[in-house]
Amino acid sequence: MKGFSERNIRAMRMFYEEYATDEKWQQLVAKLPWGHNLLLMEKIKDKRIRKIYAEGILKNGWSRNVLAVQIESGYHNRIGSSNNNFSELLPPANSDIIKNTVKDPYIFDFITLKDSYKEKELEFAMIEKIRDVLLELGKGFSFIGNQYKISMNDKDYYIDLLFYHLELRCYIVVELKANEFKPEYIGQLGFYVTAVDETLRKKYDNQTIGLLLCRKKDKLTVDWSLKSTHVPIGVSTYNVKEQLPDDIMSMLPTEEDINLHIDIKEENVEMED
Repeated sequence: MKGFSERNIRAMRMFYEEYATDEKWQQLVAKLPWGHNLLLMEKIKDKRIRKIYAEGILKNGWSRNVLAVQIESGYHNRIGSSNNNFSELLPPANSDIIKNTVKDPYIFDFITLKDSYKEKELEFAMIEKIRDVLLELGKGFSFIGNQYKISMNDKDYYIDLLFYHLELRCYIVVELKANEFKPEYIGQLGFYVTAVDETLRKKYDNQTIGLLLCRKKDKLTVDWSLKSTHVPIGVSTYNVKEQLPDDIMSMLPTEEDINLHIDIKEENVEMED
């Protein structure tokens, strides 16, 4: 074979030196694209951590660009870090899957919001970027709807976001909070999870799971709150990209300024005519 650059040869030699004596790693990296392998070797020296990303590529089908984002956002530190009661309330197999699926925090940097945003604004922004949201949530999440209506005894209740997880074979109810965690949120989410179990869940579906996304949380408060429920719930934080800082925003023209400018311009045009 001919035509390899010096850089190519150097990369191939590094690849050989990394895995020549490790059969298990050889089997794993053989399943990954060459560009992914180069990025992993370049960015992650600890093979224990590198293995988490290699398995994430195979599980989630990350492109090289997505892999770079996951490395930059510390995916290995976020996966399995939520506060939850999955081990106590779910079968071991399902518990392991969901614990290794739920992250903390979730990174929604593709969503831009004002610092004082409300739940509705966050929800609508997530719906507009639902493909990116699904990518961050992980493989297996299928979006069903937002403000999903559950009715009982002539009363309607609305779930922020409802998903179905194809691997777990269960519904996942997601509630969004634009502020810090409060214990009463567990009761509200627990009710929605039970409502989905009672109205949507079929005999071949596994138990519905709740996921509460808050702006901030106190770990001990969350752990105590989870002990009060018999519903499987995970609590995670999330990050979004905020708009321009207030000092810069204050320098920008307001809507009234823009309208006034338009009105003046139109008046000048009429005078010239």
